[in-house]
Amino acid sequence: MLQKLAAKGFDEDDIRLLLEEFIDKNWQSDLRFAESYSRSRLLKGFGPVRIQYELKERGVDVAVNDVFEDAPDWQEVLNELHTKKYGHQPPDDMKERAKRTRFFQHKGFTHEMIKQLFNQLS
Repeated sequence: MLQKLAAKGFDEDDIRLLLEEFIDKNWQSDLRFAESYSRSRLLKGFGPVRIQYELKERGVDVAVNDVFEDAPDWQEVLNELHTKKYGHQPPDDMKERAKRTRFFQHKGFTHEMIKQLFNQLS
């Protein structure tokens, strides 16, 4: 909020005072924002690396696994994403495997998670 209000020309000291008041009254919470944002991104098939990056980009420095009351099974999320996009078929060749790997990395999954997925499909 600080960055957005400062960009609109508001005085930073005034913004900080206002934000402190909001935090004291529990009207603004980085943790609540992180929970809501992370849940939204998870439902769209994004992985922990991407969600963590996007939270940090928005000025929220919270570990993505600390955000969820029950941490998601990221491997299961990846499996569901694979099934939704590619069905249950393993990649036909190395070119297809590389293409899928790039897609899953862009979505925010680690190389180790992707490797485990492909091992399960074989």
